[in-house]
Amino acid sequence: MGSHQHEPWLLENGNPKVLTREMRHGRTAHSKSSNSLRKKSDQTLVSKVPCATLRNVLLNLQEVILGTKLSILMPAIPAAIVAEYCGFGRPWVFVLSLLGLTPLAERVSFITEQVAFYTGPTVGGLLNATCGNVTELIIAIFALSSNKIAVVKYSLLGSILSNLLLVLGTSLLCGGIANVRLEQKYDRRQGDVNSLMLLLALLCYLLPMLFKYSAASAALTVDPSLHLSRASSIVMLIAYVVYIIFQLWTHRQLFEAEDEDEDDNNGSDDEQAVIGLWSGIAWLIGMTVFIALLSEYVVDTIEDASDSWGLSVSFLSIILLPIVGNAAEHAGAIIFAFKNKLDISLGVALGSATQIAMFVVPLCVIVAWTMGIKMDLNFNILETGSVALAIIVTSFTLQGGTSHYMKGLILLLCYIVIGACFFVERTPLNQGDVTNVMPNGVLSA
Repeated sequence: MGSHQHEPWLLENGNPKVLTREMRHGRTAHSKSSNSLRKKSDQTLVSKVPCATLRNVLLNLQEVILGTKLSILMPAIPAAIVAEYCGFGRPWVFVLSLLGLTPLAERVSFITEQVAFYTGPTVGGLLNATCGNVTELIIAIFALSSNKIAVVKYSLLGSILSNLLLVLGTSLLCGGIANVRLEQKYDRRQGDVNSLMLLLALLCYLLPMLFKYSAASAALTVDPSLHLSRASSIVMLIAYVVYIIFQLWTHRQLFEAEDEDEDDNNGSDDEQAVIGLWSGIAWLIGMTVFIALLSEYVVDTIEDASDSWGLSVSFLSIILLPIVGNAAEHAGAIIFAFKNKLDISLGVALGSATQIAMFVVPLCVIVAWTMGIKMDLNFNILETGSVALAIIVTSFTLQGGTSHYMKGLILLLCYIVIGACFFVERTPLNQGDVTNVMPNGVLSA
């Protein structure tokens, strides 16, 4: 059989559009994580379709819809839409929407990487930096539009906790067990930069909360705390822009994902694009629309699911949403830890936590400001304390430059304890003057 025939939309100057060695070594940990869940598509049957336009459409559908190991969850997307319009139980809509968001989030990372074939590694990295946590951002915006500020805060803080303790802890634990006789090493310089960014974010979260307790009356600090939060958000966004410049231009070598094994296995073969540039952009827009639709369902049904299951909204938002929404990214990090590639696992976990803390959270404060909604950075003492301990424990864990399964176990146990804390907590969404209700129905003093 002759060489593979490339479609015109995959050609550049008559040659297949490929990922060169320079571009490959410029790939981030997030794109590598997404690639670990990709499934090779058999194009034998589709390539026999005589009509070129129809063949291109079918090839696109095959690569985007079936080209992932998570394609089994794709039916949850239409099922959630049908459940919403047919008036099924609200908890069912919540569950189906969450399951549908899982493959969509993974496919956004995949399509972003495909677009990077045509835009180059720098623009591709910038796209990945802005689209990496698009699911959390869209859920937050819909929650803001419904004035559910508590859900926004819970879900974003849950993403930070999930990445720092659950993803990183599971990666170090599984990697340590799988490579128990090997010394697992990683470049601690990347971890140092991310830890500094997270500590800056923690300072911006702590001050509005401490500000509340510094005055004789909490009511006197409402407006000053809001102004401080907005100013801090602007500072964090500026710091994040500088961080992107640091990551993609001046100190790119600290954040590049290594590809030694792939180079050994593939020899000199370069990876090739499987969808065209404009097809990738169209898919990216389409995926974002479906993520927005399912995110709206999640926000609208989370309280109904909470009432039906007897679980607090804080537990669902802080624990369940981040676990299911980022399952694909988390799985990729763990897979690379098994392969003793901790730099990639650290890049996924710390990179996502930094992006949420320094970009998504302050952006939500600014967006709420433009919408006339008073959202500040006061996440309450329990939530802020949990994030503070997570950041500090993670920073101590990564100091040595080497890892073993005990470090991962400690991080994972910290996450379990924090999860148990929010499981037993019963806090109303509107916490204005409402007293916290304890699990046994006894009002706290």
